[in-house]
Amino acid sequence: MVSPSQIPVFNLFGETGAFPDIIHCERIRDRAGLHDWTISPHRHHEMAQVFYMRAGTAQVRVDGRQIAFDNGEIIFIPAGIVHGFAFSRGSEGLVLSFPLTVVPTGGSDAALARILARPHCASADPTALCLMEQIADAFSTTGTFRANLLVALSQALFAAIARLAERQAAATAPPERRRMDDFGQLIARHMAEGWGVADYASALSVTAGHLNRICRAATGTSAGRHIEIAVMTEASRLLAFTQLPVAEVGYRLGFDDPSYFSRRFRALRGEAPSDYRRRFAT
Repeated sequence: MVSPSQIPVFNLFGETGAFPDIIHCERIRDRAGLHDWTISPHRHHEMAQVFYMRAGTAQVRVDGRQIAFDNGEIIFIPAGIVHGFAFSRGSEGLVLSFPLTVVPTGGSDAALARILARPHCASADPTALCLMEQIADAFSTTGTFRANLLVALSQALFAAIARLAERQAAATAPPERRRMDDFGQLIARHMAEGWGVADYASALSVTAGHLNRICRAATGTSAGRHIEIAVMTEASRLLAFTQLPVAEVGYRLGFDDPSYFSRRFRALRGEAPSDYRRRFAT
């Protein structure tokens, strides 16, 4: 077995030279064809990569794990991850390389950075496909704002990849996690109708007691409390970012009695709706 100190470190796809641009974009065939369609295991300390397989297949080794890479799929490889490729001859697709100055690493991007710290392989959706084509097009152009455009498109692609990873994780999540995701989507759709725990439980085909147990395990709160937090979060948005009267905000969220809406808002937020709104008006 090759020791970590012997694993080649490349700055680009099969190269050891300096990174040449804001990002780098090339076709799979242009690089892999030079290496008899096989790229030996290596890693990049200062760069992440995205591979898109338009036509063809490959066997990919990612930190000792073998992945089948097929038509229409996208692979994200973070910096520092050992990877190698055995492409079928004539494979077509894109290789996008991003220096760490472009890759989200923390701060306001902490949630995104956590997902992008791991390799991901998934079928590319229309958003990711469109962004990769736009990056390839922008890379081939010149102009004053080329760098700005490439960085902005790269950030959008990272978000699209993270969304694909989340969807993939949700599809294989335990039933309780999927139920909580479904619960959240139902709350967003039906909060204006004043649904209670029993309504949501019925829509999820579980008992109210079971929904409470799932919710407490996932969030530490009851299902009723979880619903109220979601409703008052939406109320806070409407108060802060619209000019709707306070009573109308309550009506839109299923409260027939404006006084009761104000009491529940105060109980959760610690201040009256009008006082909360006033903080955003100054």
